Amino acid sequence: MIYQISPDHHNLRHSSAWIITVLVFLKSTVCTPVLTEPSVSTDEAEGFLEKYGYLSHLHLDSDSRSAAEFKTAVSEFQWMSHLQVTGQLDTATLKQMGTPRCGVKDEGSHQVWVQRVNDVFTGKMSSNGPRTRRKRFAQPGEKWYKRHLTYRIVNWPRHLASGSVRLAVRTAFQLWSNVSGLVFQELPEGHTDIRLAFYEGEHNDGAGNAFDGPGGALAHAFFPCRGEAHFDMAERWTLNGQKGHNLFMVTAHEIGHTLGLEHSPVRHALMSPYYRKLGRTLVLSWDDIAAVQQLYGKPLGVQPLRVTGQVFSSALQEWELADVSEGGSGPARPLYCQGLFDAITMDQNQTLLVFRGNVFWTVSAEGNISGPFALQRRWPNLPLGIDAAAFSLLDSKWYFFKGKRIWRYSSSVLDAGFPRMSTDLGFPRHPDCAFYYAPLGHMVLLKGSRYSVLNLVTLRSEPYYPRKLADWTGVPKGTNGAVTRPDGLLYLFREQKYWMFDPLKVRVTRQGQWSGELEWIGCSSRTQQDNNIL
Repeated sequence: MIYQISPDHHNLRHSSAWIITVLVFLKSTVCTPVLTEPSVSTDEAEGFLEKYGYLSHLHLDSDSRSAAEFKTAVSEFQWMSHLQVTGQLDTATLKQMGTPRCGVKDEGSHQVWVQRVNDVFTGKMSSNGPRTRRKRFAQPGEKWYKRHLTYRIVNWPRHLASGSVRLAVRTAFQLWSNVSGLVFQELPEGHTDIRLAFYEGEHNDGAGNAFDGPGGALAHAFFPCRGEAHFDMAERWTLNGQKGHNLFMVTAHEIGHTLGLEHSPVRHALMSPYYRKLGRTLVLSWDDIAAVQQLYGKPLGVQPLRVTGQVFSSALQEWELADVSEGGSGPARPLYCQGLFDAITMDQNQTLLVFRGNVFWTVSAEGNISGPFALQRRWPNLPLGIDAAAFSLLDSKWYFFKGKRIWRYSSSVLDAGFPRMSTDLGFPRHPDCAFYYAPLGHMVLLKGSRYSVLNLVTLRSEPYYPRKLADWTGVPKGTNGAVTRPDGLLYLFREQKYWMFDPLKVRVTRQGQWSGELEWIGCSSRTQQDNNIL
């Protein structure tokens, strides 16, 4: 590590390296197995089953509920979630309950799906045929009795440009019109059939529909003819494969509910209760199409059009790149200053690099901002929307992490043998952040409540890892970037906040809002922006 330090500070730094290494070694002598922590506790499971319609709310207390009734509810949830049906609250079941999902209940979805499959195989598919279903939110009507529907975006999520959001919403509606007899039109104001809005916490939908912050219920919607879809403002919404939840996919799912579609037990269906990332495969499954055509018929005069996720992903990248370029031009602050980025690191020249989606910015040691630059022009073949990035002063190489793979570059050239599978090297998929930590002389990867240490010489995990994040006193879960400054202090970031970790004291000593307090990150009004090419 290149530090501007006095001889006394130099000795202290080496002492801190010895201290933290000894602390970790002493804690590691009692080695515990790595366990997957349930996302929902056993006590919370009953409330979850009630919230999503598997258990009745009629019981005033759990003592009046029979064991058989509870086991049936758990079994039904396991069937809907593609888990082994045991009727027991095992680890896999509790973990699934903590998975991000739609806030609409699953009650009645099983029966509706069985009836739909029966209709498909018996040739009884009809947009006007009888349907047996249990209505949710106590709203009258099962479908819209017209084919031309209007919609309006009431307000906007944080950290996303309105232009990109509007295009993503329009495309989500088109996804359904491509395979049905429906036509959608956006209206900027006035009464519309369907309204999309972002809220936080309780928002007059009833206590059971209050949003719960990041994770959990991402959004919910109402069946016809109320026609409303609500999204949790506290979520980190994205359009371009960044960390967070893809707004296009969640919007398309909630639109399905506003059209009258129930949740689907088909694993890869868009109308599955659980959040689904935008991948390369078809966005709509056969079950999604069968459900909407059962209500509204096929497109008039044309064949149903099914589009892959890769097509949508490319379009979303182009839209966001256009918005990022506009937001980064002129005197305006860079788009990442709104509070979100994918990764952050610092090179040997003390130049800060901030990554978001398919672009990155640089902030020089003098505070001059450049960019945004196209990510793949600097590092060819690097995927967009990386999970983590780190520059190593040990070998002067760039390390990038996404999914279950690691990329390593010497300058802008991908090293031979890369990308490599991180799981083969003993590291978790989708790390939260990565950074080179000079006191240990290794790369540190954080993931949830644990951290791993990567030996950059052997490219293997150091012994006795992963370990609990509690070793780093005060560092929170879910950080998405870390930078070591020339004074040796480590700064970790999560959304709009930062935590300053002091290696000498081996704990966090300060925290705050990074965009306003840390001038060197490029968001201060005194920071200069230029158009220098990297």
